[in-house]
Amino acid sequence: MTNFVVIIFGLTYLGMALGRVPGLRVDRAGIAMIAAVVLAAFAAVPLDRMGEAIHFPTLLLLGGLMILSARVGASGFYDAASVWIARQAGRPLRLLALTIAVGGILSAFLVNDIVVFAMTPLLCAGLKVRRLDPRPFLLGLAAASNAGSAATLIGNPQNIMIGQAGALGFWSYFAYAAVPAVAGLVLSFGCIAVIWRSSLVAVDGVPLEPSPFDRGQAGICAIALLVLLVLFATPLPREISALLIAACLIVSRILPTRQLFGEIDLPLLILFAALFVVNDAFARTGIPEEAVRILAAHGLLPDRVSFLVPISLFLSNTIGNVPAVVMILKVWQEIPQGVLIGLAILSTLAGNLFLVGSLANLIVAERASAQGIRLTFRDHAKAGVPITLLSMIFAGLWLWLGGFMPL
Repeated sequence: MTNFVVIIFGLTYLGMALGRVPGLRVDRAGIAMIAAVVLAAFAAVPLDRMGEAIHFPTLLLLGGLMILSARVGASGFYDAASVWIARQAGRPLRLLALTIAVGGILSAFLVNDIVVFAMTPLLCAGLKVRRLDPRPFLLGLAAASNAGSAATLIGNPQNIMIGQAGALGFWSYFAYAAVPAVAGLVLSFGCIAVIWRSSLVAVDGVPLEPSPFDRGQAGICAIALLVLLVLFATPLPREISALLIAACLIVSRILPTRQLFGEIDLPLLILFAALFVVNDAFARTGIPEEAVRILAAHGLLPDRVSFLVPISLFLSNTIGNVPAVVMILKVWQEIPQGVLIGLAILSTLAGNLFLVGSLANLIVAERASAQGIRLTFRDHAKAGVPITLLSMIFAGLWLWLGGFMPL
């Protein structure tokens, strides 16, 4: 049985790296679900222990945040923000700065995958009307969504998991992570402005009309977000806080409940739940525990900046930062708090290296493709590599000088 579990585990993470099954239209969520079902069918994870394998607080928190973001989108705020950004096309550098600033700030509090899913097609439409090359701005949105989301424990799925696993304080983490996150945003602007300067040339285009949005509904969402941030500073579990806000936002005279539930990213939740099961089956073999013991005996655990930086870069850009964090948290027990903070920051910033480094990057590329705009692996790497290396160096020095991790 051990060999069988190891093979399924290896194939699962190979699928995470490839992104899909060659020749089939089975994506990461499908791969993870199939693996979890096979392991359950062969009793690698007993059915009566399945509930213990899945970390439901993480799924509940993510689901609650998705409903909040759905209400924000239904108010028309994302549409209005995207059109407002695109109307600045007469000054491309300013437009790039606004794209990065708005994308980064929204991603810090509304889960970056959801933000880029909503904003990408609207930004594409506005830029095409203004006859600008959309690629540097889409790259800016993707890079900002990763860097901005590193600032909080609700900015992206992997940070949600890390915060839950380590019981990290929301505002204390924000105080630690805000500086490297802002540095990542600034570096994203600088690198894209230099590397894509030939595409950042003002051209005439058709004027865009402002996109109307329901200010009352947007105000309700803003209040809900503020209340949620206050609740995060209380002893109330974060998942309960998010669900309370979600339950309040479901009560509406305008939006049907089914519409809000339809905005929940079910494949992402399935991916998480299935990976929890796969990793639990692998942990039951005893191999991870033995591997950690051997690494610790040789001083090779990634509890130093010089170890964690390359490991984050490698794992995030092979199997993806979300699956990588799920695996690390399952394999390595009792991770020091400073290392957890470093893992949250570095695994997120590492996602900017290549197009496959984060789900947000892939969402931007796929949503842009649906608008007739091709964002290639090479397009992304041109700016993604220097953005990532510079931001990772800065973050690593910040973690070391701040006393979070030894060098």
